[in-house]
Amino acid sequence: MSTKKKEPLKFEEALSRLETIVDELEDESITLEQSIELYEEGIALSRLCTETLEEAELRIKNVAEKQSVNNENE
Repeated sequence: MSTKKKEPLKFEEALSRLETIVDELEDESITLEQSIELYEEGIALSRLCTETLEEAELRIKNVAEKQSVNNENE
């Protein structure tokens, strides 16, 4: 039996799954319970995507600030 930890989803995978969830939620034949489960999963994926984008924005700002400082020192 393997106890390997599951790798966290990459941004693109999370976004793709989120798009699939939206499509599934638009299907009128799913049950209320299925809708709730999909909604909960969607919220978690949305949070993951938001955090990933915020981290990327911070990294980009840091690179831009370093570049600005390097340009000033030249």
